Amino acid sequence: MASSSYPVHALKEESHQAQPRALVIGLLGGVASGKSFVARALADLGAVVLDADQAGHEVLREPEVKNALRQRWGESIFGSDGEIDRRAVSRIVFGASPDAPRELRFLEQVTHPRITERLRKQMAAASATGAPAVVLDAAVMLKARWDRLCDTLWFIDVPRDVRLERAKARGWDKAQFAAREAAQESVEEKRRLCDVVIDNSGAPQQTMRQLRRHWQELVAVKSMEEESQPEKK
Repeated sequence: MASSSYPVHALKEESHQAQPRALVIGLLGGVASGKSFVARALADLGAVVLDADQAGHEVLREPEVKNALRQRWGESIFGSDGEIDRRAVSRIVFGASPDAPRELRFLEQVTHPRITERLRKQMAAASATGAPAVVLDAAVMLKARWDRLCDTLWFIDVPRDVRLERAKARGWDKAQFAAREAAQESVEEKRRLCDVVIDNSGAPQQTMRQLRRHWQELVAVKSMEEESQPEKK
């Protein structure tokens, strides 16, 4: 990569292809830190947003996945439409049962490889459109090792008490908030691994000012890299 003061990880093997590749921004943060807001804001600036949660929902509709989960948990996790009821699955994998962590691992083993493949294809499609960057919003970014798909990691920083209040506004109670947070890496570990910290505890306009600055720096780095690449004959 071209030398730059902006922190962007070494490009992956995809960078060897003739077509310029969109840089991948991975968003990390605690539960209810506002990653979706940041992703939408980056989309307004020109990024293509990939939502790993949505990819996960799509994977749950795959016949092989439905069969695997049916064999594990029976018909009770299916709705009247024949599709998997995600709330029923959540009660199993995030519930109070001592078996919940084991069941969560099973779900991840079935779904994560398929989600990874979908994300890779979506990243390639975004590059084909000429998009300068792709944003990956994934609650289990590190656990699923999707950080390896990213060129730079941005941490969305919000104090825990503020995040808890936001989670309550979504209809979660304190126990549900704690269970989801416990299922992820610690906030401190996420922050340590990131290149950029975005303070999202204040007004949206304050967050937007930070995002515009980092976006402009990222686009400048990408332009420098493309200019430094040898011309294709």
